[in-house]
Amino acid sequence: MRIGELAARAGVSVRSLRYYEEQGLLTSTRSLSGQRHYTDDEVERVRLIQRMYGAGLSSRTIAEVLPCVDTPSEQNSDEAFERLVQERDRISRHIDELAEARDALDRLIEVNRVHRAQQLTPR
Repeated sequence: MRIGELAARAGVSVRSLRYYEEQGLLTSTRSLSGQRHYTDDEVERVRLIQRMYGAGLSSRTIAEVLPCVDTPSEQNSDEAFERLVQERDRISRHIDELAEARDALDRLIEVNRVHRAQQLTPR
């Protein structure tokens, strides 16, 4: 199938597919005229890549995890598992940092609220 059909079937843009190829996440064969051609298997691969992006993974991390899919082995599976756990830990740390920032902002909002109330109170 050509790139437009893959994009439609996988629910992504043609631009995304070109980017996936640039990042080494997706491969195609080329016709004599240079048009990209994909197999039916690529539809599910693109959907998997989309799920990985949706989980907060970068293209670099996705490239590190894909060998588990492409050449399944105990080693590849273990490496993918470890990488996914590392990413989950990174995201958890980021969530904690965001919660701290939100709490600090709540304190500033309260200080501002009190200050405004004092200014509006007649003396």
